[in-house]
Amino acid sequence: MSKTEAPQDKTGAPEEQNDLGAAGAQLSTAPVDRAMPGSFGGRRAPGAAGWLVWTGREIVGWVRWMWRQLTSMRVALLLLLLLSLGAIPGSLIPQTGIDELKVQDFKKAHTTLGPVYEKFQLFDVYSSVWFSAIYILLFISLIGCIVPRTWQFVGQLRGRPPGAPKRFDRLPAYTTWRTEAEPEQVHDAALTLLKGRRFRADLTSRQGGAGTPSVAAEKGYLREAGNLFFHISLIVLLVAFAVGALFKSEGGKLVVQGDGFSNTLTQYDNFKSGNLFNTDDLAPFSFKLDSFESSFERKGPEKGTARTYRANVTYSEGVDGPEKKKSIEVNKPLEVDGSKVYLIGQGYAPTITVRDGKGKVVSTQSVPLLPIDSNGTATGAIKVLDGYRDKNGKKEQLGFNAFFVPTFAGHGQGNMFSQFPALDYPVLALSAYHGSLGVDSGLPQNVYQLDTSKMTKFKDSKGELLKKRMVPGETMKLPNGAGSITFDKDIKRWATFQISQQPGSMWALVGAISAIAGLAGSLFIQRRRVWVRSFRGADGVTVVEMAALGRSESAKLSEELGDLAAHLHEETPSAPDPDPADHADSTPDVVPAEGAEK
Repeated sequence: MSKTEAPQDKTGAPEEQNDLGAAGAQLSTAPVDRAMPGSFGGRRAPGAAGWLVWTGREIVGWVRWMWRQLTSMRVALLLLLLLSLGAIPGSLIPQTGIDELKVQDFKKAHTTLGPVYEKFQLFDVYSSVWFSAIYILLFISLIGCIVPRTWQFVGQLRGRPPGAPKRFDRLPAYTTWRTEAEPEQVHDAALTLLKGRRFRADLTSRQGGAGTPSVAAEKGYLREAGNLFFHISLIVLLVAFAVGALFKSEGGKLVVQGDGFSNTLTQYDNFKSGNLFNTDDLAPFSFKLDSFESSFERKGPEKGTARTYRANVTYSEGVDGPEKKKSIEVNKPLEVDGSKVYLIGQGYAPTITVRDGKGKVVSTQSVPLLPIDSNGTATGAIKVLDGYRDKNGKKEQLGFNAFFVPTFAGHGQGNMFSQFPALDYPVLALSAYHGSLGVDSGLPQNVYQLDTSKMTKFKDSKGELLKKRMVPGETMKLPNGAGSITFDKDIKRWATFQISQQPGSMWALVGAISAIAGLAGSLFIQRRRVWVRSFRGADGVTVVEMAALGRSESAKLSEELGDLAAHLHEETPSAPDPDPADHADSTPDVVPAEGAEK
């Protein structure tokens, strides 16, 4: 069929639009703007009273218009984009709530940018005024978008499919044929066919419609349901993120083999939490590191690559809960009462025994050393705070810089390094000091570094700093009968754990998955309507008309109508042509659905 320009009625509106009427309405629940800024007040009556009434209408109109803009899909998407862009500086710039020291270092290194970033709250992005404003506006926009659409959608589900338009040939997909079947038979066959295809179908006569009876059917409600589901899922996602940010807690702890951890604030090496978190909400549990297992690739290009990291722990829930065994691996945390214990690092802790000049054991400790490369090379400090006295009986503190390699290499080259991360040939290098460690000053110290500003070097026979490389079981004697330090054969392992409490994380996951499912439904499901009308023609033969209308133009609409028409034509075949000359043509007299021709 060829299309012609739609004529206009007396009002100037296209006749096609008036012909469709309710048939082309409410294919979505998106609100329609019926007025534009500047037209809210209407015609102003003369006098002060007229001005007040006009001003009131203008104000109310502007408020409604701004609310409509805020709750529109385009503004919601814009706010979502702004929220994503606003999170970028939170990932690139050090944040006060995460690492205060990095923030201070950044300000010292960038004297110009530092004050600018601080003015715009870029060191506290997620608690800044502008980020919170975007977050709240997005939340309001989504709620304001969902509530009216939901009620409108419920009303559409409870209603009936709209009646047929006057002119079927004005619709995007249209077909017609003549049949000897009665109009009632056509309607019944159409109802059976459409309901079998999961359309909501009904006769216009049952709806109280006037004019020629016809079958009205509608399908694709899941499109709008998916759209609403997507918006609701975004709200769930935003609420889950907000709850997680406000009530979360996260801390780290280094545990040496044989030692344990109890989930109290004083046990953490570092700890951070949300603004509304209460330390009383820490889940009561404890665990002990029984052993740490690791294995590494021995050959090939991936030599030294870790194959197994496993921390074997004994844990208990509550104050006096029964002990249980658990192996914690990477991405396989221990979950206890809403908290998760992740394995995030490991290393070696050489056992050191220090004796005074009389041979008395002053200290025996397994000292964790921090790895500095992938082969297990580690550095640290050994500190003896109490119990040591020099040969004159004077109290003194000892300090040793430590350098450890699990598999020694570099002999005869003037340096030492590790060539494999396993304990194949462990060597410990120490340099010795005595005096004051500075721990009594009240200032915080790095436990892995030695402050030698108030200490004196132990010197060897050449007057140089006393230092020695030792294998397990060897001892380094301190000069002038000051004692000794022994590298014991018991080399323990240590592991670092991250203890996290993230309320709302499961809801965030559910919201994210639901949002994707809802978005897929709103994108790939098409809302469409089909009408079937049959009536007696002037020659007494029944005329069948079928037409379809979708929310958007799609070739599938014509294909679907063509398929429906083919099945309905089997039930109500074309009437024979009254002209004998054309009767031999066995081709069904069916006009193909418009837009489906090739």
